[in-house]
Amino acid sequence: MNKPLILVVEDDIPVRNLITITLKTHGYRYLTAGTGDGAVVEASSHNPDVVLLDVKMPVMDGLTAAKIIGGAGNDIAIIMLTAYNDKQFVDKAGEFGALGYLVKPVDEKSLTPTIEIAVKRLKEFRELKKTVEGQEKKLEERKIIEKAKGILIQNNSISEDEAYKYLRTISMNKRKTIVEVAKIIIETESILH
Repeated sequence: MNKPLILVVEDDIPVRNLITITLKTHGYRYLTAGTGDGAVVEASSHNPDVVLLDVKMPVMDGLTAAKIIGGAGNDIAIIMLTAYNDKQFVDKAGEFGALGYLVKPVDEKSLTPTIEIAVKRLKEFRELKKTVEGQEKKLEERKIIEKAKGILIQNNSISEDEAYKYLRTISMNKRKTIVEVAKIIIETESILH
C-alpha cells in the first residue's frame, strides 16, 4: 500500500525543506506549498491524506486555510505547525478540523508519530463515513419499498406480507432488485394519479 500523501505548507523554506527531508527519509509521498491560499489549491487539486499547515503565513494564515480545507467536505487530516504553544490557538485549530498540532522546530521524533496517528484517525473516519453512507442508502431503499408496498396494499386490498411477496416475485421474474421494482410501482402510480 502507498504511504499517505502529505501536503507540507510552510512559508519558511529551510523549515519546509527539513520537514520534506524527514518525510522523504520515511518514504512518505509529499508536495509543498508556501502560502495558505496555495494550500487550499493544492488540497483541492491533489486530495492529500494529511496537511501539515503552518499557522502564520502571508496572504492567508493557516487557520483560515484549515477552515476552508476542512470545510470543503474533504477527508483530510490537518496538523497545524506553530511556534507557539497557546491554548486559544489549540482550541481554534480544533474547531477548524485540525487533528493535532506540532510546535516548531519540528523534529523527526514528533513528526512521524503525529502523522501516523492522524492517518489512523483519518482511516477510522473514512470507514465510519462509508458505514454511515451505507446505512443511509439502506434507509432510503427501505422507504421506497415501504411506499411501494403501501400502494400495492391500497390498490389491491392485500396484506403487507402479500405486498412484499409480490414485490419479491416480480423482482425475481424481471431480474431487477426489489428497490428497482418498487420505484417502477411508485412512478406508475404517480403517472396514473
